[in-house]
Amino acid sequence: MDTTLLIMWLGFALAAYSVVGNDVIQTLGTFLSSNEKRPWWVLWIFAGTILAGTLVYSWYTYSGDVSYQRLIGDDPANPKYPLPDPFPWYYLLPPFVLMFVTRFGIPVSTSFLILTFFSPKNLESMLVKSVTGYFVAFAAAFLVYIFITRLLEKRFVENPITAEQERIWIPLQWLSTGFLWTQWLAQDFANIYVYLPRSLEVWELMLSLAILLAMLAFIFYSRGGSIQKIVKAKTNTTDIRSATIIDFIYGIVLFYFKEMNNVPMSTTWVFIGLLAGREIAIRWRMDGKLQRHEIQDILMDLAKVVFGLVISIALVYLIRYIAA
Repeated sequence: MDTTLLIMWLGFALAAYSVVGNDVIQTLGTFLSSNEKRPWWVLWIFAGTILAGTLVYSWYTYSGDVSYQRLIGDDPANPKYPLPDPFPWYYLLPPFVLMFVTRFGIPVSTSFLILTFFSPKNLESMLVKSVTGYFVAFAAAFLVYIFITRLLEKRFVENPITAEQERIWIPLQWLSTGFLWTQWLAQDFANIYVYLPRSLEVWELMLSLAILLAMLAFIFYSRGGSIQKIVKAKTNTTDIRSATIIDFIYGIVLFYFKEMNNVPMSTTWVFIGLLAGREIAIRWRMDGKLQRHEIQDILMDLAKVVFGLVISIALVYLIRYIAA
């Protein structure tokens, strides 16, 4: 195997492990929390089937491109994120750093860390879209939960779900999770497949899919890892009814931004914004005020993603400076 091919596939494997370990929980975290009693492999089959279908659909629709045109843009002959030729070894550093930071539970944006490294000129458009995503998700969650907290969330907290209610809510949650999962994948495939050719052969598609499914199996087996703590720290996220509503709102926001344009964005910012807006609305409606520690927790989550953004951008330019 030549050096370029080795770096490409090693980079893909590292990016897959980093992105799956860091970002997947933002999408499937509430699903894992509310289905803790189910065997991990049942949840994995469900999520893996959707992943495979979403990947193959993009590959078939866009002539071998699995990023939903986020890597190639509107002109396949002049990709927004071109594949380096030759492929320097230092392109492996971003996913390595991401793996390190993820161990501390810091929700670093894989979009900023990996994609900006490949094409710094697209940083501004990606940053604008991601920050906008934070505030849109925040506002959407806040408005929804201001109206439904006393009607639904307060009732959820005070009345544990019954077996009869589960027969209704379980299918609803799995549907909302499946919808959200497809929207997230359409955004974040670009972060992983940036290491591979912009148009994949069949064998490249199958091999990459096998790697992704193996990584996903590990995440489900380990029940989410450290990022999952952010999800569990929020009010009542382990209730399947609350998880269903969270996933539906998140999916709608991602769908909106997916249809807006093919500029990549950080789903991390959308996720944190959604949880923050939800938490503020719930605490305000249930307690009439926000406790100091609740405000501190929300600000700390925001500080983590800002810190992750700073690390990402600094690393990109530092490595590029050294390499030059």
